[in-house]
Amino acid sequence: MTLFSCLPPRHAWRSALLLAFGALLLPCAAQTTHRFEDTMAQRMMACTACHGPQGRAAPDGYYPRLAGKPAGYLYNQLLNFRDGRRVYPLMTQLLTPLSDTYLMEIAQHFAAMEVPYPAPVRVNATPQELQRGEQLALRGDASRQLPACVACHGSALTGVQPGTPGLLGLPRDYLNAQLGAWRAGLRKAHAPDCMADVAQRLGPTDIAAVSAWLATQQAPADAHAAAPSTAPLPQQCGSARPPAGGRP
Repeated sequence: MTLFSCLPPRHAWRSALLLAFGALLLPCAAQTTHRFEDTMAQRMMACTACHGPQGRAAPDGYYPRLAGKPAGYLYNQLLNFRDGRRVYPLMTQLLTPLSDTYLMEIAQHFAAMEVPYPAPVRVNATPQELQRGEQLALRGDASRQLPACVACHGSALTGVQPGTPGLLGLPRDYLNAQLGAWRAGLRKAHAPDCMADVAQRLGPTDIAAVSAWLATQQAPADAHAAAPSTAPLPQQCGSARPPAGGRP
């Protein structure tokens, strides 16, 4: 059946059209003029369409949480998408016209949001895989020069100010995709690229294990990123702090 087969017969078409047009006019007459509010929240609806309401993360498992992440980290990622270190054409197209100053405003907007973290999810992983994931996250693997996730991402895995993200509340598919992209050289960060170094030492089973364990962890009641630490990182990391300068 086509659209045109649903139209009324020719002798009734004009009457139906007049009735429909009149029905449309009634609500229009009753409407009041609404002024567009030029706020950051209104403008950021282009982001939350994919990243979920208030940047909480989308349910499909591939768009990460933005809310509450350190502003320096979010700023770095916006720069990376805009300048080609991270490859996702839609993000690049959205960000190409924007200045560094405005990208920082976007980052600060989402960093200031305090919304609940999702409950942990069940994953398809064996107890042995989860145990391996816990080891990598909390203790690392010295035999392979793999630092623990907590060494950089904070003891509670909620991130460290100003530029290191939390790892909780992220879908397993997203974690797998990002670690895999670093391992394959498809995702890059400011040099020295510490995550690329770490990911390239991880095997596929390591990535599956650590992403499974992280996805099953409950965020603590206080999920804020930790204060900046004076302790040295296990390796040099160019993205631990936001870069200075850039486009006006």
